[in-house]
Amino acid sequence: MDFLITPSAAKSGIVTVPGDKSISHRALMLGSIAEGTTEISGFLAGEDCLATLDAFLAMGVEIERQSATDLSVHGVGLNGLSAPAGQLDLGNSGTAMRLMTGLLAAQAFSTELIGDESLNGRPMTRIITPLTQMGAVVESDCDGTPPLQIRGGIKLHGIDYELPMASAQVKSCILLAGLYAEGRTTVTEPDVTRDHTERMLRTMGVSVETDGLRISLEPGQTLIGANIRVPADLSSATFVMLAAVLSEDADVLIENVGVNPTRRGVIDILTAMGADLTLENPRQFGDEPVADIRVRSSRLMGIEVDPALVSLAIDEFPALFVAAASADGETRFTGLKELRVKESDRIAAMSTGLRNLGIEVDEFEDGAVVSGGSFTGGTVESYGDHRIAMSLAVAGSVASGPVIVRDVDAVDTSFPGFAGLMKGLGLSINEDTT
Repeated sequence: MDFLITPSAAKSGIVTVPGDKSISHRALMLGSIAEGTTEISGFLAGEDCLATLDAFLAMGVEIERQSATDLSVHGVGLNGLSAPAGQLDLGNSGTAMRLMTGLLAAQAFSTELIGDESLNGRPMTRIITPLTQMGAVVESDCDGTPPLQIRGGIKLHGIDYELPMASAQVKSCILLAGLYAEGRTTVTEPDVTRDHTERMLRTMGVSVETDGLRISLEPGQTLIGANIRVPADLSSATFVMLAAVLSEDADVLIENVGVNPTRRGVIDILTAMGADLTLENPRQFGDEPVADIRVRSSRLMGIEVDPALVSLAIDEFPALFVAAASADGETRFTGLKELRVKESDRIAAMSTGLRNLGIEVDEFEDGAVVSGGSFTGGTVESYGDHRIAMSLAVAGSVASGPVIVRDVDAVDTSFPGFAGLMKGLGLSINEDTT
């Protein structure tokens, strides 16, 4: 499927984007190994999270779906999972692959995790190394990519591990393995990353200690089922914010968005660029901070993005490249090397896409300098990456001519209904399956 975009503009309105993908994954995983029932509302019914759901069904967890976004997960306890009949296919989800490897490393049974072409090319040595230090046996392809074979019946021991890169997925993988290990497990981060795992563990009764960048837990703690209300996904809300900012006369309110401080980098960066953003009605969904985000049309200016914000906005940089391309002057991004091993090489993908739409981009190993300008029409590739596809689609809405974004099926992994929601907001984004 392709997106066909013609020049258009966001209008004022109130919208709600789908649930947070990171929190939806974790609610399924932790609810499955908890005692009792976990009620999940606001679940993201995207392909990535549905792959996680299917994996736990295959391991004997009973999951009832009252609706697309409301689930009851009947936990089986830390040691209640059963061996699946075959491989567990996690589709496009790096979160599922990395977190579940930690969770499965100490089970009594062996498992094999596979994914689609994109996921099967993503680096897994970063989790295999610490898990091996804990005693796990995890085998991969010779280049450290999936499929992953996880040997069962292994006793793990706790470790004190310093992450070589900031990664919430690696941190969470080690902490989940630590639930099963003998002795204390500690992870030290080089920079703050999203802390949804720690928050949800605490919500389910697990004592997790945080001392600056050090996170520790003791093994053998029982998780208790809980009510989890999933906020709207800030990463998805970013595309609505971008569309409103780039339009001429828009005032958009995005409701119930998760604004966890370990995720708010995109808000800080857009604000520094001159975006008119305000957080209204701050409140809590359980242990997660939530607010309504009001965003108005704004004139953006180029800035040098603070590298300290990278780990707090790691998924939003494709959209921020589009913001930079629309700003007055140059915007310099550094410290983005991790983007080269996402669903695509996001630095290269965005640099190529923006150039094809008439924007000057100077790309280098860990970032780029984007010169603000005007988008032309044209055809661009998404490289099968949902965030590249949506970012370039929003760019197309303010281009001087029609834009085609190729191969956008992956958008359903994180933002089902993206084109329809954006059309309701006034953008002319149509799906073409011919």
